[in-house]
Amino acid sequence: MSHASLKIVLCTGLALCAFAGNSILCRLALGGDTIDAASFTAIRLLSGIIVLLLLVALTRRDGALLSYGSWRASAMLFFYALAFSWAYTSLDTGIGALVLFGAVQITMIVASLIAGNKLLLSEWAGVVIAFSGFVVLVLPDLTTPSLLGFILMTLAGIAWGIYTLLGRGATQPLNDTAANFIRTLPFVGVLIAVSFQHAHVSQDGVLLAVLSGGLASGLGYAIWYIALGGISITQAAVVQLIVPVIAALGGVLFAGELITMRLVLSSAMILGGIMVVVMGRYYFVLRAESRV
Repeated sequence: MSHASLKIVLCTGLALCAFAGNSILCRLALGGDTIDAASFTAIRLLSGIIVLLLLVALTRRDGALLSYGSWRASAMLFFYALAFSWAYTSLDTGIGALVLFGAVQITMIVASLIAGNKLLLSEWAGVVIAFSGFVVLVLPDLTTPSLLGFILMTLAGIAWGIYTLLGRGATQPLNDTAANFIRTLPFVGVLIAVSFQHAHVSQDGVLLAVLSGGLASGLGYAIWYIALGGISITQAAVVQLIVPVIAALGGVLFAGELITMRLVLSSAMILGGIMVVVMGRYYFVLRAESRV
C-alpha cells in the first residue's frame, strides 16, 4: 500500500471513529438530561470554531479563512447539528446512528447517480445488502423508534450527505472546515436568542458538548475532508455505515444500552455490504489494470 493510500485509510478510520464519538457524546448528554438540545448544539459548534481557529493558527495557514468553504456547506452543517441533537433526545445511540447514516447513504448514492456515475454490479450488491440492514432496523414489527426522532435524524442524514458532497473538492481541508464552522455563527446566534429562556445546562452537559464540538466534530470533520480526496462517492457513502456499529458498542459501554439481536443482525448486514462495495471496486480496478 502506498503512502497516499495509507493516509486515506487512516484518515477515513479516524473520521469514522469521530462520527461515532459524536453519537455517543450527544446521547450521553441529551439522554441523561444534562443539557438541552439547543444549548448542546450551540456549545458544540462554538467549541468546534475555537479548536479549528487554534489549529489554523498553529499550522500557519492562510488567514483569509472566509475565502474557503461556502455558505451552503455551513447551512448544511448547522442544520445537521441541530436536527442531530434534537433527534438524540428520543433515540438510542446505535439506532440514531443507523438512521443517520442510512439517510446519508441514500442521499450520496442518489446524488452520484444524478451526476451520471455508474455503480459496478458489486457496488449495487453491497448497497442492497447494507441498506437491507438499515431496513431490518426500522421495520415496524421489529422496532419502535420515536417517529419524531426518526424524522429528525433522517433530515440530519440528508444534510450531512450534502455537506460531505460539498467537501469532496476541498484542497485545504482544515481551512475549509474552519470556514464552514465560522459561518455557522449567525445561525448559532439566532438559535441562542430563540432558545435562551428554555436553556438547561450542567457542568457535565457542557463538557460533553465541548468534547463533541472540539474533538469529534472540529478535528473529525477536517480529517474527513482529507479522506474524501481519496475515495469515491459510493465508498464514502457506504463506509459511513460502519459508524452505527461503533456507536452501538459505545452506547453499551458508556450509556448502559443493550445489544439486541436486531442490532446485531443489522450490523452484520451493514458490515458485509461495506466489504462488498469496497473490495468489489478494488477487485475490478486491479482486473482492469492487469489487462492494460
